[in-house]
Amino acid sequence: MCSKKHGFFSYFLLVLLLGACSLNETQSKHPAAKFFYPILDEPKIYVYRDMIGGLEEQFHRVYAVKDQLGHHVVVERYASDGRILEALNFNVDSLDIQDHMVVNRNQKKTQAVVYKTTYFPWKGTDQTWFATKFEGVLDSTLILQELKRKQLSDHASIEVMGEQKTCIKYKDLTKFTLINPFVKIEKKLEMASTTYYAEGLGLVEWKSKGNKVHFRLEQIMDQTEWLKFVRP
Repeated sequence: MCSKKHGFFSYFLLVLLLGACSLNETQSKHPAAKFFYPILDEPKIYVYRDMIGGLEEQFHRVYAVKDQLGHHVVVERYASDGRILEALNFNVDSLDIQDHMVVNRNQKKTQAVVYKTTYFPWKGTDQTWFATKFEGVLDSTLILQELKRKQLSDHASIEVMGEQKTCIKYKDLTKFTLINPFVKIEKKLEMASTTYYAEGLGLVEWKSKGNKVHFRLEQIMDQTEWLKFVRP
């Protein structure tokens, strides 16, 4: 009888230890990890409202994946009509970008070339640099997208869906360079913005300088609700 009890408790302890190891594997070493998206078993869809026009929405489908490269979180971005536009694959351990997928002009998913991978500053004085190149909306054109980010505050307060949340605030400079390799013409567009990541939620708001672009988190849907939206 004692042997059976000992065997049961040994098994129970092993289960607990394995569960703890699995949990630790999902923990990030990045100091801003608590402001990143939660790592959940089921996908969640973040619904952002255009605060300027009021009619446009943007959807971000967030889900966690584990493979031979470790734990990572994928953020798929959708237009207001449900069309997928791009997907960013974050390494959980570093919060760097692992892969970038962009839908091209023919509505085909293509893998972008990622040159710089850092997305979230490790220290308050750091400036990150994310750079990626993909097909443009016109024939024979390419777009080089660059994001340089600095931390403004890590103890700011922001209202999210009716509740006050602690957030980390970033100053972003996004630059798009349109490249035509045949005629060797480049056009550049820059936009400065402020981005907010709330504790336990992730991205909750972003607005450009001059408030020409302003989106705010309005709702978080589960997968069942989302499927009803994209498949009426």
